[in-house]
This record gives sequence, C-alpha cells and structure tokens, in this order.
Amino acid sequence: MKSTIHEHQKNNFTTVSKNVFLALLLFVGITAMAQEKKERRPEREKLTTEQKVDLQVKKMTQDLSLNDKQVKEVRAIVTKQVEKREEKRAEMEAKKAEMKIKKAEMKAKMTEEQAALTTEMKKVLTPEQFTKWEKIREEKKANVKEKMKERRGKKDSKELPND
Repeated sequence: MKSTIHEHQKNNFTTVSKNVFLALLLFVGITAMAQEKKERRPEREKLTTEQKVDLQVKKMTQDLSLNDKQVKEVRAIVTKQVEKREEKRAEMEAKKAEMKIKKAEMKAKMTEEQAALTTEMKKVLTPEQFTKWEKIREEKKANVKEKMKERRGKKDSKELPND
C-alpha cells in the first residue's frame, strides 16, 4: 500500500512537472515571437517609399497572380496610397511635436501663475493661515491627481507639476 501511494505521488509530480515544462515552453515561444515581431517593424519603417511599394506589389502579385498590366496599375495605386500614408504620418509627427511644445509652454505658464498666486496669498495670509492654505491646496491637488488616475485607468500616472 505504501509503495502504491509513493508511486501515485511520483506520477502526480511527473505530470505536474510536464505541465509546468510545457507552460514554460509555450510562454518562451510566445515571448520570442512577440519580440521578433517588434524587431521587424522598425526595419520596415526604414524602407524608402519605393521599397515599400515594391514589397507590397510583389506580395500582391504572388498572392493574386497578377498579370503585367495589373502589376503596372496596382503599382500606381499602391504608390499613391503609400505616399498619402507617409504624408499623413509626417503631419501627425509634426502635430505631435507641436502639441509637445504647446504642452510645455502651458505647463510653464501654469507654474508661473501658481507661483504668483502663492506670493500674493503669502502677503495676505498670516503664517498659520498660509500653512493651512497650502495644506488644503496639496490635498486638493492629490484628489485631482487621483481622479485623473481613475479616469485614465492607470495606476501610476505622471506627476502633476509642483507649485
């Protein structure tokens, strides 16, 4: 009886070990494929417009068995499409850079305004009142930050600028 229990435990351990090994193997395989896919993408973005067109037309020619006339017409269509896409991408990059600059300018302006507000309040309030006011202000800022976190669904959102 004792040997049967021991063999049963040994079989369970072997089965569990096999399952763990298979899960690990599957995980490593999926991770490797995902990384390979990520690494291929930048290579494609480095291609010239003409290379992108050639690649796309070649694939379509193979997949659809295009004749010479169709290849010529498809090349013209694909060239237009790739050029439009690259124009849009360039526009988006420019807008993104512009927004980054505007955001930095707005942040600097807000920081200036907050500093001016703090200076004005310091002139009016007693030291005790000013300390209490700053504490209340920090609490409000923390609440706003928490609400933004919840809205975005992120656990660690970017820090808000200090006053």
